[in-house]
Amino acid sequence: MTTTMLSQDQLALTEVTLDFAQEQLAPHAIAWDQDKHFPVDVLRRAAEFGLGGVYVREESGGSGLTRADGVLVFEALATGCPSIAGYLSIHNMVAWMIDRYGDAAQRARWLPGLCTAQLLGSYCLTEPGAGSDAGALRTRAVRDGDHYVLTGVKQFISGAGASDVYVVMARTGGNGPAGISAFVVERDDPGLSFGPNERKMGWNAQPTRQVILDGVRVPAERLLGAEGEGFRIAMNGLNGGRLGIAACSLGGAQGALDRSLAYLADREAFGARLLDSPALQFRLADMATELAAARALVRQAAEALDRGLASAPGLCAMAKRFATDTGYSVADRALQLHGGYGYLSEYGIEKIVRDLRVHQILEGSNEIMRVIVARELTEAAR
Repeated sequence: MTTTMLSQDQLALTEVTLDFAQEQLAPHAIAWDQDKHFPVDVLRRAAEFGLGGVYVREESGGSGLTRADGVLVFEALATGCPSIAGYLSIHNMVAWMIDRYGDAAQRARWLPGLCTAQLLGSYCLTEPGAGSDAGALRTRAVRDGDHYVLTGVKQFISGAGASDVYVVMARTGGNGPAGISAFVVERDDPGLSFGPNERKMGWNAQPTRQVILDGVRVPAERLLGAEGEGFRIAMNGLNGGRLGIAACSLGGAQGALDRSLAYLADREAFGARLLDSPALQFRLADMATELAAARALVRQAAEALDRGLASAPGLCAMAKRFATDTGYSVADRALQLHGGYGYLSEYGIEKIVRDLRVHQILEGSNEIMRVIVARELTEAAR
């Protein structure tokens, strides 16, 4: 990954995270994928390096890093395993939402555990009938004295069943985004259950299940923010989440490019190294150039989000769309460069392709990213 224009602290952060990814993730990534193993012990080891609360304030137990720092972290992690890096991005989104919108009691209750990964977090917005149209969600939270009663189903929830803390968006008011509120639900709350682990194309090193809320009764102090603020909280969380997934795409694709360089240097055909073929060199040059362009856009969006610029949501959407499309394309071309060996699981390339494919869908599909960008463009022209 490119380290130009980084501060000394960022260079050190990148080096430490890359070392962790190569020592703790990469050697096991293929086996975790094949066995559908969720390595909670490794997540806790990552938290020892501050990766359980990347954006959480230091006084709340976190690392207090910026979004510009965070995209370096998740790109580096994804060179070892995009699936684990992707889950950690979501976990950190949950921790940030509680730190940013929670009161002192809520921060004290959940953040120490989330930052050490003794507690794992999941983000619950999508439903069976409300994916891209998140404002149409149907899960309800009905006030009953000093409690709320939550009923509904959430779909495609990363970490579900293994996670301890669930930030759940539910409808407390009328139709549309203004009627949505955010709640913190704990795994042991009566009425909370989970569907079977989904059989997926990729991201097999983390569980994905339905979260089923059957009259889950939670104290009113589990409301995150105020009633009616849930959709805004969810979208603000996703701005950072989109950068995390974009960075994971960069890291996975960079790993695939690095493997391609090593493979072509070692492989001979027609009496010469494949790496000496100008045609293949041009392919590698295009892959590296596209990744560099995507990386620059991701870092620009991260800086805009850190600065609180009005352009930040649109830039985050641009970065997510461009980096995830680019990452998947680069990984797919890396597989082709490996020939038949790229199709074999032991080389790890086909896993990267499978893992990166979902990045174009989650945290808002890339079609929705285009909607966000187009909306900003057309509104500015009015």
